[in-house]
Amino acid sequence: MVPMASGGDGGGSIRIPSSHCGLFGMKPSRGRNPTGPEYGEIWQGAAVEHVITRSVRDSAAMLDAVSGPEPGAPYTIPGPERPFLEEVGLDPGKLRIAFTKRSPLKAEVHPECVRAVEDAARLLADLGHAVEEAEPAVDGIALAKSYFSMYFGEIAADIRDMRRILGRRITAADVEGPTWVLKLLGDVMSAGEFVLVIRQWNTFARQMAQFHERHDLYLTPTVASPPVKIGELKPKPAEEKAMRIVNSLNLGRVLRLSGIADKLALESLAKTPYTQLANLTGQPAMSVPLYWTRENLPIGVQFIGRFGDEATLFRLAGQLEKARPWFDRRPKI
Repeated sequence: MVPMASGGDGGGSIRIPSSHCGLFGMKPSRGRNPTGPEYGEIWQGAAVEHVITRSVRDSAAMLDAVSGPEPGAPYTIPGPERPFLEEVGLDPGKLRIAFTKRSPLKAEVHPECVRAVEDAARLLADLGHAVEEAEPAVDGIALAKSYFSMYFGEIAADIRDMRRILGRRITAADVEGPTWVLKLLGDVMSAGEFVLVIRQWNTFARQMAQFHERHDLYLTPTVASPPVKIGELKPKPAEEKAMRIVNSLNLGRVLRLSGIADKLALESLAKTPYTQLANLTGQPAMSVPLYWTRENLPIGVQFIGRFGDEATLFRLAGQLEKARPWFDRRPKI
């Protein structure tokens, strides 16, 4: 047990565990926290590092402690006007908050996750905020495909880096089966394809910037499904056999050209389709634990803010924490 846990968020890996555990998780803006000395950016800037905490205050205090520019960073962003810890207690004012209950992948959203957003929207309205149902003009399926293409390429690069570090050839036996499949998919992507994928991110970022001209924050479920049971996502025996065949026959190109890779990728994001948006645009986003199911399972709601504006998120999070405290909600051991 620790007072806070470090996390890296390249597609939701701070916010999703926070949602499933009834904790607070902030993904800072791209460039807010240093990633050196080995990397200037991680996953083309999609991944950032911060912490998962029980309180908003602890997250803000840690961001004060570790954020800031570093020599050699590819870019820096303006520092905060005041310490983030001070923002937690400040009045956020009347915010314009848009929300959605739909999946950007046009997939099913569990009714409890829908209720989590509806409940949060009512609470926000009661606190005096202007709340309306609205969505940005971002193609969710195109964004998911862009995200996974980056992921494939990065895994392929990591395997090549392993070869450099270890000084020997890397084989499928050195990594888990799914990792090798991802590597094969990255190997068959051309440099031109990879560059076009990254260029899409600027389109998504501009679409979100336009959206934020009317809305201060964007509210979504953090996840599209309540927490799953341990082992539920483990590959089934038939899936493991299929991966062994793909890996032994080097079928990455077949998977990609046939469309099977895209289909499997979209299916894998069905339960967590909301978090990748902020990774590709670089915006700050947080999961706030405001809702529990009848089975006492937590479901977080996500707020995405303007690029570089963690301050507004921390102010709102502090207000929500005061209005509906969650610190003492702990599962029975």
